[in-house]
Amino acid sequence: MTEITRRAALRGGAGLLAVPALIQAANAQSGFNWRRFAGERIEVSLTANPRSQILIQNQREFEDLTGIRVGSEQIPEQQHRQKFVIEYASGRPSFDVISISLHVNKRQVGRAKWTMDLKPLLADPTMTAPDFDFQDFGAGAVAYSTQADGRMDTLPEFTDYFILYYNKEIFQRANAQLPKTYDELYELAKRLTDARAGQFGFVGRGLRNANVVLYTSFLLGTQQRDCVDANMRLMTDTPDAIWAGEMYKKLLRETAPPGVAGFNWNECQTTFAQGRAAMWLDGVGFATPLEDPQRSRVAGKVGYAVVPAGPAHHHCCLFGTGLGISAASNERKRGAAWLYLQWAVNKTNQLRFLTSGAGAPARESPYRNEEAIRASRFGRDYFETLIASGRIARPGLPEIVPVTEFRDTLGAGLTNMIGGADVAAELKRATDAFRPVLEQSERAS
Repeated sequence: MTEITRRAALRGGAGLLAVPALIQAANAQSGFNWRRFAGERIEVSLTANPRSQILIQNQREFEDLTGIRVGSEQIPEQQHRQKFVIEYASGRPSFDVISISLHVNKRQVGRAKWTMDLKPLLADPTMTAPDFDFQDFGAGAVAYSTQADGRMDTLPEFTDYFILYYNKEIFQRANAQLPKTYDELYELAKRLTDARAGQFGFVGRGLRNANVVLYTSFLLGTQQRDCVDANMRLMTDTPDAIWAGEMYKKLLRETAPPGVAGFNWNECQTTFAQGRAAMWLDGVGFATPLEDPQRSRVAGKVGYAVVPAGPAHHHCCLFGTGLGISAASNERKRGAAWLYLQWAVNKTNQLRFLTSGAGAPARESPYRNEEAIRASRFGRDYFETLIASGRIARPGLPEIVPVTEFRDTLGAGLTNMIGGADVAAELKRATDAFRPVLEQSERAS
């Protein structure tokens, strides 16, 4: 991290961890005691990623501030999910703080009440620092951390919004304007496709399982918006579901490169970086390599925009992680863990995520940090897009337990559509196949 970036991060943290003496003075004035659990030790279990590395590298700040010792581990994502499920099922988890992929495990964790409701702690001024600024978190991220029963059992940490990447050079040559709706996006993608010249209007995920999140991007714009209803009944063969399937089929079949049925995000990213696609709809976490002149032919030519609107609503897909406190921990460890959560997602660390390229913070303030913006390789439209996306974000996958099976089943039908299969028939086949799986998972609750 450069000195400029480090200064930006510290400035963005509003001085929260600047100087211990100043912190203690502020504590005395506010009546908030960071050291009330001094001498305690907590265990933190994180998914291995750049954000977890930042937290572990800087956790001495937290230990010096609080007098709490922290034992941290970071485990690859798939193994981490298996580990915490097994440990919770045993009734004796080895950790006090856990990171959770909300798009995979939210309902599973919430239904079992493995992590505690944080709302009472947020409302307690003796437990929540006066400068924590909960209102700084994006509305979509807060909703994602909240269960259907109203319990907020994680604090938002990281968000991954689907945005529209576009090639400014191609747009300028064609005198094209940003599409406001998905119908406009399709028409523009057709106009910008010149297969003989190796230029395609659109690229997106076609690979089974990976492709479902592009389909749900379209579904979010319909009156239905979700793949399940409030009673957890599957709704993937409805008129709205068919509309989303038709949009998916014609975009990838008519305006995307050959072989797109085998594309995951990395093939899409490569295609866009080579300048072969005018538009790409995917997660904001894939932006950094596009601005690297050593890896991308479109560096400096990438535009960032909020996804278009559907026929009834304007939403973008949201994925992300949250940090929770194990309900199995004793009261003192839960208190110490709550202080850790406040530190882990404070403005300093959230800005560190952004300036280091580790991902999109769940807070809004980092995107308004002028020094960070000036020092960034991204243009202002990137930051504005993230703020706007946070306000219209909704979960990109249904909040169900068998998420992987859902993606496999529906994804196979979507891939078949690219080959020309009938949309309604494929969606009905997938719905009939997955419905008993979903019903069984709900009966098991």
